[in-house]
Amino acid sequence: MKILSNWLRSYLPGLTAGDRELAEALTLRGIAAEGIFDLGPGKGFLFEMDITTNRVDAMNHYGIAREAAAIYGLALAPLEAPLPAASGATQPAVEVRIEAPDLCGRFTARALSGVRIQPSGGAVRERFALLEQKLISNAVDATNYVTLAMGHPTHAFDRDKVEGAIILRRARKSERLKTLDGVDRLLDPEDLVVADERKVLALAGVMGGWETMIAPETKNVLVEAAWFDPLSIRRSSKRHGLHTDASHRFERGADFNAPPLASALVSQLLLSSGGSVEGELVDVIVPDAMARTAGRAAIPLRRGEVRRILGATEDGRGVDWERSQLVLEALGCSLQVEGPDACRVTLPSWRLDLEREIDLIEEIARIYGYNRFANTLPGFSGAVVSPPERAKEDTARRSLLAVGWSEAISSSFCSAADADMFAPQPGITVAVANPLSEEAGMLRPSLAPGMLAMLAYNLNRDVYDVQLFEIGTCFSAAPGRVDERPALSLGLAGSSAASPHLPSRPFGFYDLKGAVEELLERFSIRSIYFDALPSGAGPAPAWLHPLRSARAVADGETVACFGELAPAQARQRKLRQTVFVGEIYLDRLYRLPLRRPIARELSRFQPVRRDFSFIFPASVRWQQIASALDELSLADLAAFAPREIFRGETVRDSRAKDGKRPAGGLPADHYSILIGTTFQSFTGTLRDEELQRYSEAVVAALESLGGKQRG
Repeated sequence: MKILSNWLRSYLPGLTAGDRELAEALTLRGIAAEGIFDLGPGKGFLFEMDITTNRVDAMNHYGIAREAAAIYGLALAPLEAPLPAASGATQPAVEVRIEAPDLCGRFTARALSGVRIQPSGGAVRERFALLEQKLISNAVDATNYVTLAMGHPTHAFDRDKVEGAIILRRARKSERLKTLDGVDRLLDPEDLVVADERKVLALAGVMGGWETMIAPETKNVLVEAAWFDPLSIRRSSKRHGLHTDASHRFERGADFNAPPLASALVSQLLLSSGGSVEGELVDVIVPDAMARTAGRAAIPLRRGEVRRILGATEDGRGVDWERSQLVLEALGCSLQVEGPDACRVTLPSWRLDLEREIDLIEEIARIYGYNRFANTLPGFSGAVVSPPERAKEDTARRSLLAVGWSEAISSSFCSAADADMFAPQPGITVAVANPLSEEAGMLRPSLAPGMLAMLAYNLNRDVYDVQLFEIGTCFSAAPGRVDERPALSLGLAGSSAASPHLPSRPFGFYDLKGAVEELLERFSIRSIYFDALPSGAGPAPAWLHPLRSARAVADGETVACFGELAPAQARQRKLRQTVFVGEIYLDRLYRLPLRRPIARELSRFQPVRRDFSFIFPASVRWQQIASALDELSLADLAAFAPREIFRGETVRDSRAKDGKRPAGGLPADHYSILIGTTFQSFTGTLRDEELQRYSEAVVAALESLGGKQRG
């Protein structure tokens, strides 16, 4: 917000520091002046201030002047607005009823008669010109001026257009209001409104209504100043997409005691052009609202705790108790001593952000100046302890980085549609209480939505070759709590990079499977197999292609699902390129220990290689063959691997019964495989009879699976 240094000085008659020095001092205390502009001779400087959302008390000139007074130990000029005595009857000129006491805690109304609506002049015109603030009329400008001066929003109604009593209530169903911006708005039953006996006058705390706005012919004015519940104002402002200077302050917690003074300041400015006060000020207070704001209980403060927390200063003397008292009193607190080491601090009504003893100590340190404390490190007697699964996470990360994948990070939120689609099971999604948008309204139950978003982001920006992985947390609802579990997602699209030895080729299913195998090999797994499941059966996710996806099962538990993205999801996300995705359930994988590399002595004796050619039914998979050979437990069987695979084909033959016959002498539902084995002993050269015995054992194991050795 924009602040005029000369306006600040009007509240600080004893300030001798220059404007640039003042801006620096405020910045060091958290009231940041991000820009300083010289307005010319005699006009002072314009400060562009960045005020944090918890410091609504400093979003005005008087609040910042209070900070400067505390910093420099100066007396702050009081805000005063003496008004002429009320003319006519001493009774209130208007009745006020609060029918929604949970939303409106205080409402003041002051009636002014014979007011002249004209252009603003004097300090208002001069200061608005320097702030580049639009001038409207003296009535509207007065409310804006007071907001800039002391920070409390007010509103002026044309009193002749108000019918009967002022009522603070919730909007009725289907009720409408044309606001000052000319928009006809349908009100929500949860909106707090200012109304009279027949109609709505304003959306409380946000914007006034068109029908009762100040016009050039207005003669009688009703000045309103109130305190509204912050949450109610925030919801109404967001609901109607209407963010105003008033709502910006009310939704952060306004000063409960400010309305009478704000009303008087506005009235004083209006009466300077003529008119009179009619009746007494109407001030209706809800005790419960006052008790939780201006009437909060005092906070105990201990001298010893102040010394312990703040520690040493650069001058070696520390922050003494007298200095602490002066700081707190300058900020509006009052202290009641309760002993040599303790006191109770009554909080000012404008500082709702102060709640605990540590908050008061922080205020002392802030005003004293963080830059004036000695640089020390906190005492620490322990050691840095890594999370229990850090080594496994690092292993997973290194294994994927080593084979060319790039790590990425996506948002922890997703849309409701994605949460339902990618949830491992129905009914476990977690909604965010105050979402930033509909696309981020749920905590992600899976990493797959974020991975697909990152793939789409790259593909839509001409990055066609993508290998990404993400390690993150997924969320699921449980009775009375939200569970978190670690997961790893994989995303693949495009082609492998060309090299001098290998040409570029499109990525496929087995590239993704290879990355999963590379990761799983880092863990000590007794048995592992991959199988394909149709959509809707078992753990197969619906977002994977039913015929081009698989799962990995380690020691009887599913640890990964991966494959090609389902066509429906690809169309929904406008992905024209083939995309492969997968998710590894790290919470299950982390239950397994890491594989520990064991260095073995190299044999000094020559190896012997033997090949075995077999025909197997198509139902026999390599995992079964490998398991059968492992179960032989032959000490001298050093390695085995498939070398050639030939699958049976058919050709047309009119002489055959079904019009087809096998090609190459191999049935169509069988395949031929050449298995290469290596035998090597660590104790001596293998003899022919030993090799013959080993070969017979291998043949017997393969025949037990239904294989037939080829001649």
